[in-house]
Amino acid sequence: MREYSIYSGSGDNFLEVLVKEIEGGLVSSALKRCERGDALSLDGPYGSFVTALAERYSGRYLFVGSGTGISPFHCLARSYPGINYLLLHGVRTEKERFDAEDFDSSRYISCVTRSMHGDYLGRVTGYLREHPTDPQCFCYLCGNSDMIYEAFEILRSQSIPRENLHAEIYF
Repeated sequence: MREYSIYSGSGDNFLEVLVKEIEGGLVSSALKRCERGDALSLDGPYGSFVTALAERYSGRYLFVGSGTGISPFHCLARSYPGINYLLLHGVRTEKERFDAEDFDSSRYISCVTRSMHGDYLGRVTGYLREHPTDPQCFCYLCGNSDMIYEAFEILRSQSIPRENLHAEIYF
């Protein structure tokens, strides 16, 4: 059993998750062997990583995801096409920019660490330091715990209120 964020939109007639195969990984390797029509056992959903209805179309959002941590933001962008967001996607190489074309290109910034092919060369935390966030912004972070803790410190130093910070931590 593993926890995954929903990747598909709320209006889609299918349930989709984004899984990166980990060499030697028990669950990701088993999922890769699945074929269309295979039965899987699911439990959930769990958590409360959702936007508040009152601010969904009036607020501004900063989404920060590393690797497959882009999943909930893909879901939100598909579910609420009018939402006002900026997405920072931290990846090692351009090959990890999962379905980047599904996002409005003016709202998607790939922060690439091991290649010269991205919108920003460096980590999402470097981008956050160099481009301060509006304190009124609602900030959602998903991915690696080290990135999230560092990003929280940066955003708090930029006067983002604690109640505007939301996280879904992978490991």
